[in-house]
Formats: sequence, structure tokens, C-alpha cells
Amino acid sequence: MKNIFTKEVTNEVIGRIEKLTAESQPNWGKMSVAQMLAHCCVTYEMVYTDKHPKPNAFAKFMLKMIVKKIVTSEKPYSKNGRTASQFLITDEKVFESEKQRLIDFINKTQQLGEKEFDGKESHSFGKLTKDEWNNMFYKHLDHHLTQFGV
Repeated sequence: MKNIFTKEVTNEVIGRIEKLTAESQPNWGKMSVAQMLAHCCVTYEMVYTDKHPKPNAFAKFMLKMIVKKIVTSEKPYSKNGRTASQFLITDEKVFESEKQRLIDFINKTQQLGEKEFDGKESHSFGKLTKDEWNNMFYKHLDHHLTQFGV
């Protein structure tokens, strides 16, 4: 898996994002390109903001037991997979605003670096290794950028 914490990979991902336009259409799924960008921002919102409530103890236990491996492994996501409710974006979004928000989150994460994330508590899964954080960040971005053909 590519390392999103390196400047080289961050620049590559941002270059792919820059190829998107407000008219970009998905190869699968129902989200518009602006909704997809907002959807990708949710992962970072859970790291950097208090916008999303933390799951209760039971829900966090279930997430760790069932979802964590899917999200943090190197195995790619399948097309049209199920999405957690806080990641569902159904309202209209402004393409340029969401694009810039996502780029800013990606840059901030790269600048903080993998040492900042090694052993850091995640919103839903407890403490993760730097590799688990990397897989979660990179795999999700790659999945949706591929969805939109970039």
C-alpha cells in the first residue's frame, strides 16, 4: 500500500483530485463528485474535529470486531459497499469548497506525519498503528478517486 504520509504520495493523490471537475461522473455509485469529496472529508473530520459523535462502548466494540479489519487492512474496498451513516452525504455540496477541504486535510495529515498517528486513538476503532492509519486514509481516497476515473 502506498504511504499517504510521504510527500510524494500526498502529491500524487492531490494531483488526482485536481483532475476532477464539477462535472466528473462516477463509474459506479450514486454520489456526485462534490458529495464524494465531502464523504472523503468525514474520515479527517473524525480526526480533527468534534463534528461527529463518538460511538458508545457497545458500538465501538462492534466496530472494532467487525469493521476495523475491513477499513484498516490492505484489501481494497468492493464497489457499492455499505457505508456507515455518518459517511452518507445526501445533500448538495459545493465542489470547489469540498475539494479544497479535502486537499487541506490531506496536507495537514502528511505534515503531521506517521509518528503523530502511530498509536493514536481513532474515533471508532481505538488505537491504530501508523500502518493502519495509512491504509485507512490511502485506501479510502484511492477507492473513490478510482470511482471517478482519476
